[in-house]
Amino acid sequence: MNENYIAEFLSYLELDLNYSNNTIVSYESDLAKLVSYYPKKDLLHLSIKEIENYIHTLEGLTPASISHAISTFKSFYKYYLRIGSISYNPCDAIKMPKLGTHLPVYLTEEEVTLLLDIEINTPFDARNKAILELMYATGLRISEIISLEFKNIDAEEAIVRVMGKGSKERIVPIYQGALDALTTYLEEYRPLLIKKTVNSYLFLNNHGEMMTRQGVFKMIKNECLKKGIQKNVSPHTLRHTFATHLLENGADLRIIQELLGHCDISTTNVYTHLTNQKLKKDYEEYFPRK
Repeated sequence: MNENYIAEFLSYLELDLNYSNNTIVSYESDLAKLVSYYPKKDLLHLSIKEIENYIHTLEGLTPASISHAISTFKSFYKYYLRIGSISYNPCDAIKMPKLGTHLPVYLTEEEVTLLLDIEINTPFDARNKAILELMYATGLRISEIISLEFKNIDAEEAIVRVMGKGSKERIVPIYQGALDALTTYLEEYRPLLIKKTVNSYLFLNNHGEMMTRQGVFKMIKNECLKKGIQKNVSPHTLRHTFATHLLENGADLRIIQELLGHCDISTTNVYTHLTNQKLKKDYEEYFPRK
């Protein structure tokens, strides 16, 4: 029964709200863990106290992870309240934990130059350089990068068209160096990665198939290791780096919001904290009166 409740809710997220597959999977995971904690209980009739008791078991997780779980439960019960399956939302009174200000990790311009300096000896070298150049050039999410197809790239206009969260299309320019790396990979090296099955995805793995998120994560870690970059770099780090460098060089926050595909400007505002931090550091370092 609980499986049917979850399946119906996830279908609503996909068909009615156009949520991405990654978001739906994360909601499913949170709900499955709640069911595992109360395997013999009807999910729709858990009490406030029972849900709070489960949330207390999450205290070892980060505030963001706990908030995500609570948000999942609130949305789940809100849906069943709306369609009349329950008479109240047991999560209405549950408060989110304080997240605090979490400033994302980003690379300096020197570290980016080091990371992108890849000598091309194999098709994988060319592919990796093209991926990293494109991620830094556009700030695309990892899910957007791996799902790119030929139809998304307009080399003549030097732009990429990407379908972001909520099935919203946005257009992001590509600087010439990144476009050159991408063109070299697509024309000279991608054909060497094709196996029996032909597909239109830009970035292929050693089986000739679309790359996975894990494959890109691993590639970035390996490249950072080779270059001696000590920071904990992930695909999202390059997205943060893209936004931070734009802001540091005078780009308008609204433009950055549009390029990143953020629905709410408050999400983009985190980058002002990063640049304010740099301003303070530079002031303390260079101001003549100590």
